[in-house]
Amino acid sequence: MTTVDHSTVLDQRSILELALRQFDAAADHLQLEIGYRRILRQSRRELTVSFPVRMRDDSLAMFTGYRVHHNIVRGPAAGGIRYHPDLNLDAVRALALWSTWRAALLRIPFGGAYGGVICDPTTMDKSELEHLTRRFTTEISILIGPDRDIPSPDRSTDAQVMGWMMDTFSMHQGYSVPAVVTGKPVAIGGTHGWAKASGRGTAILCRDLAEAHGLPLKGAQIVLQGTGPIGATAAQVLADWGATIVAIGDGQHGVYQAQGIDVPAVLRYFDEHESLRDSPYGTQVNGTLASLPCDILVLSGFERIDERAAHEVRAKMIVEGAYGAITPESDAILEARGIAVLPDILGGSGGAVASYFEWVQDLQETFWSEVDIDERLEEVLRRTFQEVYARHEADGISLRMAAQCLAIERVADAHRIRGLYP
Repeated sequence: MTTVDHSTVLDQRSILELALRQFDAAADHLQLEIGYRRILRQSRRELTVSFPVRMRDDSLAMFTGYRVHHNIVRGPAAGGIRYHPDLNLDAVRALALWSTWRAALLRIPFGGAYGGVICDPTTMDKSELEHLTRRFTTEISILIGPDRDIPSPDRSTDAQVMGWMMDTFSMHQGYSVPAVVTGKPVAIGGTHGWAKASGRGTAILCRDLAEAHGLPLKGAQIVLQGTGPIGATAAQVLADWGATIVAIGDGQHGVYQAQGIDVPAVLRYFDEHESLRDSPYGTQVNGTLASLPCDILVLSGFERIDERAAHEVRAKMIVEGAYGAITPESDAILEARGIAVLPDILGGSGGAVASYFEWVQDLQETFWSEVDIDERLEEVLRRTFQEVYARHEADGISLRMAAQCLAIERVADAHRIRGLYP
């Protein structure tokens, strides 16, 4: 299982406020009608569940879980499942809202959803995690389904968790329903390339952003904050493409080497020790890596760039590979300093694209090769980047504002076209 990073205290209380402030700024720019603002600020439906799980010592423990649908006007809801001790309903609402914008920006026919369970998976064995997952799936089965809501992995969940969810839902139906979740093992209907899609997508967008600013990717110095699936894969892909990875951090500890670190060796060390503390592959850096000199800073962990850090950033551009990594105040500072920021709803969207591909394949019962997946992924992301960059230049607005405006326009247009029932 993916480990939970306890080194960063998540400000889950304010994450919804952050997401809504971003929405309000874009709605103001679009002069969006008050009625549609009210619709798009609210979740469509929210489910809170409490359920018991039999633990390994034969005791019963109670857990609380959530599944939130922000908007389904463009298609069935879709979004991640997160297991984390600091999870709360406002955080899930924010993640569901961002999922709506991401799908609309990518032109994927999904709405936005998110969910999860308040728990610490690092203290649970495999049997406990399976029992928790199967009971949680049963509790939210009134919402999920291949034509209603399609969950996928997120922090501290993985392909195995999705396999348990798919099996539980299928057992209730009496037949296999592989399209009910995405990010599951290939053996039961998962797609090739899903596990690396988020990181590969972030690497593609790093390259496109660099090229748009006249910076050749070959030799570009890159700092990656985050050693999870996004950061690790992006580091490997970017290094393969000739970029120089000068630093990687896990939230608490990092390694820096101006001439470039040995990416495979650093990632092996992290896998073996679950930390980069005392790594022998570069100079030790504690805490955030945001102030290190580089061309591109990739934010793919839980860490945020606050106002103090925004003044210290030494990168020429930033790719936000994780939701909510930059506060609105920090955005303003970075924009004033001329540092381009590719926002989270695009920068970390590779997994969402791969989830859509998996869902389509399951429904059609026809599967593509990993080469096909990579080619289609790049096509979607490059097209989306070009649309965002064109809006950025045409309106003279930030890349975040451009992405938010495109997404919100598409969702609002869908509401206008469909009308109001009854």
